[in-house]
Amino acid sequence: MTTFGIIGAGNIGSQVARAVIAQGHEVVIANSRGPETLAELVADLGPQARAATAQEAAEVAEVAVVTVPLHAVERIPAAPLAGKIVLDTNNYYWERDGRIPALDAGETTTSELVQRHFADAKVVKAFNHIQAAAITAEGQPAGSADRRALVAASDFPEATAFVTALYDGIGFDTVDAGPLAESWRIERDRPGYVVRLTADQLREKLAEAPRTI
Repeated sequence: MTTFGIIGAGNIGSQVARAVIAQGHEVVIANSRGPETLAELVADLGPQARAATAQEAAEVAEVAVVTVPLHAVERIPAAPLAGKIVLDTNNYYWERDGRIPALDAGETTTSELVQRHFADAKVVKAFNHIQAAAITAEGQPAGSADRRALVAASDFPEATAFVTALYDGIGFDTVDAGPLAESWRIERDRPGYVVRLTADQLREKLAEAPRTI
């Protein structure tokens, strides 16, 4: 059993919480408005979940899931996540986040920016190219012919291995996209983004992705 600190209780965060709870894990979940605003969600998630502040969720997490808008990542305390695996679900929406020239120019990736903030953590790109409802609805047993695949990308092999096992447990294959510098291949508007694909199909889409949009 692993304690997941989920920072961000929106669509993706709440569905990841449901998925990992179904695998027997515990969840400490936080949002920007305070634990008291999460009472209904926590009641729905059940006894393996509790609400907390972002600081507390980061402190008690064995593994963290950061699923807040990109512009809000810097508000999350970095020190409590040192040495821990951090799943980054982020995507860059300039309409929401404001223009980030380095991303517009293809000079970096969203996950590299997240890794820069959580400098002592082990960031891994995960769950960023799947619609929230599909996380708990589309899982299939290993070996299924049309099993959906999701990407993992990290500079830390152990973080990729963790996400690979997590994906498999909730019903998805994994395509390892390599280091965070390659994670742009599954960012917004690329061919594999929010499309249901098998592992072979997803690898093809990653290979054909344009560097800038």
